[in-house]
Amino acid sequence: MFSGIVEEAARVTAVERDGGNVHLTLTCSFVDELKIDQSISHNGVCLTVVSLPGDNTYTVTAIQETLDRSNLGDLKVGDLVNVERSMMMNGRLDGHIVQGHVDCTAVCDEVREVDGSTYFRFRYTADKTLARRGYVTVEKGSVTVNGVSLTVCDSEPESFRVAIIPYTFEHTNFHRIAEGSRVNLEFDIIGKYLARLMEVQ
Repeated sequence: MFSGIVEEAARVTAVERDGGNVHLTLTCSFVDELKIDQSISHNGVCLTVVSLPGDNTYTVTAIQETLDRSNLGDLKVGDLVNVERSMMMNGRLDGHIVQGHVDCTAVCDEVREVDGSTYFRFRYTADKTLARRGYVTVEKGSVTVNGVSLTVCDSEPESFRVAIIPYTFEHTNFHRIAEGSRVNLEFDIIGKYLARLMEVQ
């Protein structure tokens, strides 16, 4: 489990395709603290460290199901990926409960600077069935975009906006998101549970 508070943006150093899987090798500042089988969120996707090849790098594997639901299949050498190690249960929950299970992707269709912050609008494909299962945003609710815990504004049936402060803009891959960029979304798990309870009554 994660909090959506990104530690840093790791850089992709190698991409290797193996059948339906993709092995991603990355570098970041805390590689020397990692161990095999550790869970790390990558753009909001929970992946397991499978090897530590050296040169301050580590490798994770994304299976086909993950590639189908996320933007990890788009990654290439040099790209930046938002990373977060799993949450320690004796710490503060600074973001919100994030599972690392990406629900779908969205496309950025607007980037606008307002009073020192940057507003991003994201559009995704939704239908009534998914909405009834909690795959929606709500005004002032939480959503995870590329692994970043954010507060929703201007919630619409198939779009929403978020405001990114300068610190988040500079320390995550949001500074590389432009109109047309594809991002990963994880909707709030609490909303999904509530929707499910309503469904089975």
